[in-house]
Amino acid sequence: MSRKNEKIALDIGDYLRFLTCGSVDDGKSTLIGRLLYDSKMIFDDQLAAAESESSKYGTTGEKLDMALLVDGLQSEREQGITIDVAYRFFTTERRKFIIADTPGHEQYTRNMVTGASTADVAIILIDARKGILTQTRRHSYIVNLLGIEHVIVAINKMDLVEFSQEVYEKIKVDYNALADELGMKNRYFIPMSALDGDNVVNKSDKTPWYDGKPLLELLDTMDISKEIKEEDFRFPVQYVNRPNLDFRGFCGTIAAGSVKVGDAITVLPSGKTTKVKSIINAGDVTEQNFKDTDAIANLHQEYFAPMAVTITTEDEVDISRGDMLVHTKALPRVSNALKVMLVWMDEKPMDSNRTYDIKRATTVVSGSFEHINYKVDVNSYERIAVDKLQLNDIASCKMLLTRPIAADKYKENRQTGSFIVIDRLTNNTVGAGMIVDIAARESDKVEVGHKEYTPAEVALNKYIRENFPEWGCKAV
Repeated sequence: MSRKNEKIALDIGDYLRFLTCGSVDDGKSTLIGRLLYDSKMIFDDQLAAAESESSKYGTTGEKLDMALLVDGLQSEREQGITIDVAYRFFTTERRKFIIADTPGHEQYTRNMVTGASTADVAIILIDARKGILTQTRRHSYIVNLLGIEHVIVAINKMDLVEFSQEVYEKIKVDYNALADELGMKNRYFIPMSALDGDNVVNKSDKTPWYDGKPLLELLDTMDISKEIKEEDFRFPVQYVNRPNLDFRGFCGTIAAGSVKVGDAITVLPSGKTTKVKSIINAGDVTEQNFKDTDAIANLHQEYFAPMAVTITTEDEVDISRGDMLVHTKALPRVSNALKVMLVWMDEKPMDSNRTYDIKRATTVVSGSFEHINYKVDVNSYERIAVDKLQLNDIASCKMLLTRPIAADKYKENRQTGSFIVIDRLTNNTVGAGMIVDIAARESDKVEVGHKEYTPAEVALNKYIRENFPEWGCKAV
């Protein structure tokens, strides 16, 4: 990352989002509680309440049950498990943190997916006595599926195996084999006792054979930055700001890349082109700005993701909420047929004959899941042929939209490559997905299903092919 990019990162805040996951009773909530407690991030009233609750719900004898600092639901305290995703915030001298404590039970997989969707780092806890379990494999698969590139394997409860280096090394070898199978990139291993605080904030003298950093120091110093490709500018339009006759600006958050005054941009899916006249952020917005955009055209020359800005254009181009502004020299693919990985989150099974609302960034479009290519057994990673999806199922599907959208693969852009599925009757979020591939030309190798197309679908496809040949939609 360049110095300019580093400065922008500092301006918007150096946040690190991480989640804890693993099997039931591996100590996820206890770890977060210990992290907050040892880093002096617990208020006196919170501590007093936790001490009082420990005598009623605690599972650690006379010691303070650190998990009660995180588990807030009554049912969580009674059962000693995490059910919903709990978010906690704390800061150090170097960095700000957002923690997501996710449940370990299989039936709450959808909650775990929700917590992982915005994380930069995943901490996967493993009970040193039990080693790798089914949920370890499940959560590792989901973490990898959601594109989390940094995984910390916290081998917990080392105090119960007398801080045995042999046990630690055995689990490390086993997990590396699992990670190699999934193609995980960056892995870190830490032996710890979340209950007693060994290697959580401070390095423990009980593991002299461990030469790595304690957890908090590792999180504090970990480099999670990605090289910003300035040409891959993505700007989903959220709102059109029209306060008077002299100003029309397009508001939103930059999802990727960077933009500066004078850049040639294209509006998708319409394909209209123009240039950036001015870029305004919240600090620039005054009444005078809206009257004379020329006066502010050079206030800030360049902006980067994930900054929220308002963009004005040199030409009068039809732009509305749901459109995407991109650099003309680096256009994304545009299509209505997408290969996706779908996580089903509803008690009611997914119906391939139903139409759902698909929300991707600021775009909402109707669509259906025309074909299920396969379901993944996340315990064994086996691919299974199915004709419907149940709660917590993860599957590869072909998604057909009623109109084309500009899309990126999820592995290239998490913001423009992900979506949620909304039931049109109940308005409930029933699924979440990641775009794996985009059908654009006949030569593309995208898994598709076979079905009888309705006359309306055939007519739509014909209209798109004849009027927008540059989109390269497949013929049906």
